[in-house]
Parts: sequence; C-alpha cells; structure tokens
Amino acid sequence: MNPISNNISLKQYNTFGVEAKARYFASFSSEEELKELLTDPDYSNEQTIIMGGGSNILFTSDYEGLVLINQIKGIEILEDTQEFITIRVGAGENWDDLVEYCVNQGWGGLENLSYIPGSVGASPIQNIGAYGAEVKDTITMVHALNRENLIPLTYSNKDCLFDYRDSIFKNRLKGKRVITHVVFKLSKKPVFHLNYGNLKEKVQQKGSPTLQIIREAVIEIRKSKLPEPEEKGSAGSFFKNPVVTSKEFKKLRSTHPDMPSYPLPDNRYKIPAGWLIDQLGWKGHREGDAGVHSKQALVLVNHGKASGKEICRLSQRIRESVCNTFHIDLEYEVNIL
Repeated sequence: MNPISNNISLKQYNTFGVEAKARYFASFSSEEELKELLTDPDYSNEQTIIMGGGSNILFTSDYEGLVLINQIKGIEILEDTQEFITIRVGAGENWDDLVEYCVNQGWGGLENLSYIPGSVGASPIQNIGAYGAEVKDTITMVHALNRENLIPLTYSNKDCLFDYRDSIFKNRLKGKRVITHVVFKLSKKPVFHLNYGNLKEKVQQKGSPTLQIIREAVIEIRKSKLPEPEEKGSAGSFFKNPVVTSKEFKKLRSTHPDMPSYPLPDNRYKIPAGWLIDQLGWKGHREGDAGVHSKQALVLVNHGKASGKEICRLSQRIRESVCNTFHIDLEYEVNIL
C-alpha cells in the first residue's frame, strides 16, 4: 500500500487532462490494502472517491477529500471447457489490455469493445457497450466491497440490474460499493456480431472475420472518430444516446425524417446523441480550450488548458440546445465532480 500523500495533482489520473488537486491521495493493489485505507483513523471522516482509469470523470474543482486509485491486477482462469473459458480479472486492469489479451488467446466476447478507455472495474458500472455488444453479455459475477461495513459481496449478472449504460452500481449503489474483481465467461467458439454501423463493411475490407480482424476494425473506426489521448483530453462519449418510446420516436421522425435510430427489443428506440448535436452545428465548436471534437459531436475535448468548469459549461449549452430543438434531455455519460 502506498502511503497517503497530500495535495496531489490529478491531471495524469483523468483522461480529460484537467488540472485539479486531491487534498489526500493513495493507491491500493488488494482488498486488504483498501480496507486499511478506508479504516485509517486519520482519514476515516473524509469524503472518499475510488477511481480506476479516470476515463469517465470530469473534475470541476479540487477534490477536498481522499482519492484512492484502484490498482488491483491479475487474470485468473476459474473454469476451462471445450466451449468456454471463465476468468476473474482485477478491477485495476486496463480494459483494452484485457480485450487485447483475450483476443490473442482466441476467447470471444469482448472484441467489439476494443479501444474503450478505462479500467476493468468501471466496465460493469457503466455496462460499457459498442458496435452492438455490451459487457453485460459476458459478465457472470462482480466482486465488490461494501464501503459501510467492509464486507466482501458477490453480485450475479442478474443482481447487477444491467440496462443500457446502466447498472445497480451506477444508481442505487453508487458510491456504496468498491468493485474489486469482475468474472467474465468467454467463448472459444465465438459468434461474431457485425451488424452495427459500418463494422461489417470495415471487417469485409480486411478479409474473413476473425477476433483479431474485428478488433482491428473496431480500433480503426474508433480512431477515425475519437481524438488520440496524447493530442487532446477527452472522456469518450460525454452524453448517453437517448432512448425514446415508440410514440415519441414517430413524432420526432415526422419532423426529422432523416433521423437515424436503432430499435430496441422493448419497442423503444435509441437515437444517436452525436447526430442530434451535429444537426445543431456543434461539431468542431470551440470555446477557448474547451471544444467539441471535429469528427464526433458526442465527444467533448480539452484542447490543452481547459478547466473542468469550462468543459462543463459547454456541455450545459449543448444540452439546452438539443432540448430546445428536439425536446430530448440528454443524460451525461460522464461523472461531473
């Protein structure tokens, strides 16, 4: 366990690259170390935030409490059959490193989720998804620590209450559990999911579909839409894609016949938030160093020295603009502190 430090810059710990300081700061690499930190008598009364890769957070001010970085690592095989493999992964592992490792092993299920920033522990919280796949489709178990009594708990897939970009850890249990490990069941005989966006076309350009080719195609598509981390800070998609009822969708289509959509099993429709924002002229917009990415309107960027407050103000203006025109209230994908 690293000792608790004072007044540490969080710039390198958030993918937006905004400057903010933690009054107190430490990292942990095991459940035991986490318990020690949470029960340290000198800091037990401080507000505490647990972070992973910092890819889903926007600091608008210094954090006047204790920031703990989850660095629990490791990939352990729990079960290995002819058709499936079940692995338990430390929450502090880098998400895309895990995807690359599984693809190289020939284990299918995560390939469509390539090149998503963040840590493994964040994946069930957000129920991360891309190109027709969601992480809930592979998660069988989530191990977490109850922050109130420090009792370790286990959540089945059903217990997690997964929904579109949502889970029990994001709402009812937000801030009350620390995810330590995630268990994934992956296929040795994978079924490829290519019918989303232009993924199938990109894969076909490369040849017959394989896990590696799908991963390469997803990375190429994402790189064409997202800024490179070393060039501009961002948190990926800043807003959720809104989901509307069938009635609401018909009304929207009557006035915007070219509006793209994706039908959901429950007779609702998902509408690309990036399209809504783009229609209102925000793509490439810049206010100081806070801006909207020139290739993907769903992504807000830090061109260099933007503050969290400046990025937040820009996001609020975009929300108001979309609401006034489309009567849709965009939800934030990013946690704003």
